[in-house]
Amino acid sequence: MTRSRAPQLRRRLVLEDPQRLSDGAGGYSESWAPLGVVWAGLSAQTGRTAGQEGGSLSLQRYKITLRATPQGSLSRPRPWQRFRQGQRLFRIEAISEADPGGRYLECQCIEEVAP
Repeated sequence: MTRSRAPQLRRRLVLEDPQRLSDGAGGYSESWAPLGVVWAGLSAQTGRTAGQEGGSLSLQRYKITLRATPQGSLSRPRPWQRFRQGQRLFRIEAISEADPGGRYLECQCIEEVAP
């Protein structure tokens, strides 16, 4: 029986959660609160350019692999959250188990870059 190789988790990312704050006028503003640091592996997937008001936007998909955390844990990534690496932001779209034993998670993410 062959064992699959463990992923290389060499990137330090901060998991962030969106926070909505009332602006006092019936609306809200959004800020991001850090939930903690994770070590992850990044793998570039497909990319494309999208038109946007005043220019274009590069959308690069990434598969981000990290150690699994239990369902319901605050440190387990969710689709409306994001990862930060310095100025780079990776919006989480979907999460799945990366291996049959459930030791790792794969997050499908999008990085938006304005040229």
